[in-house]
Amino acid sequence: MHLPQPATVAQALQAAGLPWEGLACGIWGRVCDAATLVQAGDRVELYRPLTVDPKVARRTRFASQGARSTGLFAKRRLNSKAGY
Repeated sequence: MHLPQPATVAQALQAAGLPWEGLACGIWGRVCDAATLVQAGDRVELYRPLTVDPKVARRTRFASQGARSTGLFAKRRLNSKAGY
């Protein structure tokens, strides 16, 4: 997408047709204001709020999969020790 220079994050999101009011935005993984100037080649991102706490989601996922089917224990070589 081409924007007239200088352009702000808000102008870039408006040109893309995205509803961004109330959402956090950033450039290349760093949160910034909507008034921040965009350079050529920047990746503008929108961050939505989390619906589930990541720690709780991981605990739930681990409990449903079991200790032997995740992480280091997912693939074991024949006749090897646990974790190898």
